[in-house]
Amino acid sequence: MRAVNYWVAPLGVAVIVVALTGSLAYGHGDVVPQPVDTKGLPLVGGPLTENPYRGTPSEATAIEIGSSAFNQNCARCHGLGAVSGGIAPDLRHLPTGVDGDGYFQVRIRNGSVRNGVTYMPPFAEVFSEEAIWAIRTYIESVHVEE
Repeated sequence: MRAVNYWVAPLGVAVIVVALTGSLAYGHGDVVPQPVDTKGLPLVGGPLTENPYRGTPSEATAIEIGSSAFNQNCARCHGLGAVSGGIAPDLRHLPTGVDGDGYFQVRIRNGSVRNGVTYMPPFAEVFSEEAIWAIRTYIESVHVEE
């Protein structure tokens, strides 16, 4: 048997999955961010405004760690592989390089709240600087032009 999905964006609830048990799972409700193991990445300090892993020997490691972190923490809204199903922006279209870094780092740290509705929770207190930039490195690795 399968779950039924309903899209209820105007209420600020990204997805409600009605399971056979009748329980509800909310897009941002009781979801607990998963820890990101950044072992293997150099410490970068911060907060930074530009991706410290881009074009470095650590870039491949950052992509691997960022992929795991993204799929555990971001994919529920932005889609597996960053391919959005319409709930949240398709991050594959985020500009690469420094042009996209500014937007990305502000949004991931502060989240997005409009008219009192949380569309994306802030992750500044959840993710380390290394985790933030590993996720950014992964997103750049799946970039596609519009």
